[in-house]
Amino acid sequence: MRSSGSPRAGRRRAVLRTAAAALSLATAAVLAGCASADTSTDPSSSADTAFKPAAQKEGSQITVWADSTRLPSVQAYQKSHPDVKMEIVTYDGGADGSTYLQSKTQLFDRTGSGWPDVVFGSPTDMTWASEPTKPGAQAFAAPLDDKLVPKSTLDGFAKGSLAPCQFNGHTYCMRNDIAQVVLWYNKSLMDKWGYEVPATWEQYEALGKRVAKEHPGYLVGSVGDTNSHESYFWAGQCPAFSLVKPDTLRSDLQDEKCVRTAKLLDGLISAKAVTTKGFFSQGFAKDSGSKVLMAYGPSWYGQYLFKTAFKTPAKQIAVAPPLAWEGESARTTGNVGGGVWMVSSHSANLKASTDLVTWLTTSDENQASAPTYPAYTKAAEAWLANPVNSEYFANDVSGPFKEAADEVWTGWSNTKFSDATAWSSVVLPALTSGKSLVSTLPAWQEEISNQAKAEGYQVVNE
Repeated sequence: MRSSGSPRAGRRRAVLRTAAAALSLATAAVLAGCASADTSTDPSSSADTAFKPAAQKEGSQITVWADSTRLPSVQAYQKSHPDVKMEIVTYDGGADGSTYLQSKTQLFDRTGSGWPDVVFGSPTDMTWASEPTKPGAQAFAAPLDDKLVPKSTLDGFAKGSLAPCQFNGHTYCMRNDIAQVVLWYNKSLMDKWGYEVPATWEQYEALGKRVAKEHPGYLVGSVGDTNSHESYFWAGQCPAFSLVKPDTLRSDLQDEKCVRTAKLLDGLISAKAVTTKGFFSQGFAKDSGSKVLMAYGPSWYGQYLFKTAFKTPAKQIAVAPPLAWEGESARTTGNVGGGVWMVSSHSANLKASTDLVTWLTTSDENQASAPTYPAYTKAAEAWLANPVNSEYFANDVSGPFKEAADEVWTGWSNTKFSDATAWSSVVLPALTSGKSLVSTLPAWQEEISNQAKAEGYQVVNE
């Protein structure tokens, strides 16, 4: 999971390590952003990035780098394709903002050898893997839409899910999974107390304040995890991380959509319906896990938060579609996780490498039993049909999951730096000290701007 984000605190306890592992992005706290700027896919905005394949050696061995969560899938492919020669290497997969892959690629570019053929990584990796690491070098990731993967296959992914892969008019990776944000709720308690499941943010706010009065101690959400902003502010279309050009970031936390989200949360925090403690913080599951009535978060919350961390009994937890703002026709949501597979532009066996990545991301054989929701639409159907992914819940998760998968807002861009760092270093300490979200918005924006400028971005605030 990222995030799912998604679960960096997981390292402190075994159950949280499980959640973090499932998150494709180094979940939780750094489950990085999942969308790239619309302008980055405009061929007219790019320089010449012509792909020059290496000399091909049919049947040659391919080297695959995968994280421990995806390792079984790669091994399954090897077992079912015994004629494919493979060397499998386990590494961190870009988790928690790791730059290991980038550093090794820079070394390989200097020495002219050593590149792996296939790599699992995070969307953040694509911001550098789609560009040369030095003058004269070739971008590490091969453009898969350049005679490697059929357009029909690429078109089969959930709407917007390949945005992190798209730069300069090409698609440089295939999405393994997504972590679309939905509304989780304890159906048993909601029915017992006669509450209706909210469909709008305004209804969510009203119900949260009612719960605080009628059932003190029960919660409808948390803003205390390192990825909480991806659930609330991303879903609320807050332009905190919006690339208007490949090198220009708009970060405007005074935008009305940011402020309205902050005000709504401030009201619920004041009412003690939303906690500033993280769901994945130490001791939360034991002390408060049984009192979470609702949680606005990623699709992996069901299995990895309620079932594994909170140990909520089966048939109590249900899921509803993302919330909408009253009076707005378009409903959008956030994303807290989801990894990607890349094929190296230096591979001497592009056929085998591409076949592997295609199988990993699109085949029912692999994805039906995957730990998190597949980005490929047909594979997602197989995943949903697997009882393991649905039998725990109190309702049919298929509808809400599929709706949310196509509603992730693409205005929250994938950048060269993690979107979790500023939230964790500036916002969470402020909330813990009793400050409001609204009052913290300027400091949050300043920290984002500083990070962006350090990575070479120009920053605009309006």
